[in-house]
Amino acid sequence: MRPVKLVDYDPAWPTLFRTRREAIAALLGHHADIHHIGSTSVPGLCAKPKLDIDAVLATSDDRLVASERLKEDGYTFHDDPYGADRWIFTKDETPYGTRLYLCLPGNPAHCDRILFRDYLHAHPEAAENYAALKRRLAMEANGNWDHYSGGKSNFVVDILRRALAELT
Repeated sequence: MRPVKLVDYDPAWPTLFRTRREAIAALLGHHADIHHIGSTSVPGLCAKPKLDIDAVLATSDDRLVASERLKEDGYTFHDDPYGADRWIFTKDETPYGTRLYLCLPGNPAHCDRILFRDYLHAHPEAAENYAALKRRLAMEANGNWDHYSGGKSNFVVDILRRALAELT
């Protein structure tokens, strides 16, 4: 089992995302709304050493074409392991890798990730609490990724509930 590795926030992440967004947009072959998501998108938050990016494509056919182009460019396809209709691709890059999710408009998992990210942006104390939880879980996990990921679930559900309450 590989250990859960977290790195401190890197102020270069927003610029790195913009560079990757341009490269991904050129590669996909179709217009896509490309979003920086995950912990690297939240200023000050520790993260796994990988940028998480969602690309929202207009149609299933667009996603099929994009998938082939990504594979040709060296991305590894991981299917839809969470059953969320988001296809996952990874690419080892320097200094941080990329985890790219391809989904269609209105995808609930994508919408939740945007809501979660935006809430942490607006509530730095929640981001600090999330960082502390992630660090504790990473230490406890001892390579058990289920412990790390599962340990964050209640926090994420609570933040999504709070974010939705603020919208109403």
